[in-house]
Amino acid sequence: MHFSAFVFDAYGTLFDVHAAVRRHAAAIGPDGQMLSEIWRAKQLEYSWVRSLMGSYADFWQLTQESLDYALRKVPSADQRLRDDLLDAYWRLDCYPEVPHVLKALKAGGARLGILSNGSPAMLEAAVRSAALDQTIDDVFSVDLIRRYKTDPSVYDMVTTSWRLYPGSISFQSSNRWDVAGATKFGFRTVWINRTSQPDEYRDLSPSLILPTLDGLLTAS
Repeated sequence: MHFSAFVFDAYGTLFDVHAAVRRHAAAIGPDGQMLSEIWRAKQLEYSWVRSLMGSYADFWQLTQESLDYALRKVPSADQRLRDDLLDAYWRLDCYPEVPHVLKALKAGGARLGILSNGSPAMLEAAVRSAALDQTIDDVFSVDLIRRYKTDPSVYDMVTTSWRLYPGSISFQSSNRWDVAGATKFGFRTVWINRTSQPDEYRDLSPSLILPTLDGLLTAS
């Protein structure tokens, strides 16, 4: 089946969530990777917990709170770098293939969107910093409904706005749990498994597994 509507997760799929720490790796020292992994893990954990509690806080607040935890957990990292790390998070690097893949899909007539836990301001900054603002048609933030992925209402924002059936939309994410949620909702899902992680959620398998977004140009 040929798809003409593509929706992408932002963090980890289009934008490298570890780029902020990597930018300050020399100042952080040997525990930088550990710091970055804890920061990301807690950022996601806080989103799930707050959704389950019905106590929404936007993703920027969770990003700050999770960094604070990570800095306490990794005492070798200089806490004075907090503001620099947060500033870098607004300008995350996109993965190398992202610009040309999105431009090629767009040139082929595809409609392109982002569906993300990120706050509107975070997503606007990331898209502009990566020069994707002329390529992406719509950016959907969970801030509109105050629920985080994998709540079905998050994925429904796209189908409602675009007036399309779920099965006619190809959804790409590097997060396997996100792929599971989107599969359950009814999207055609593509897991971008950049780091060769083992599969999980076997009852909610993706339609396709790719190491990068490049494969979309031949599989779409």
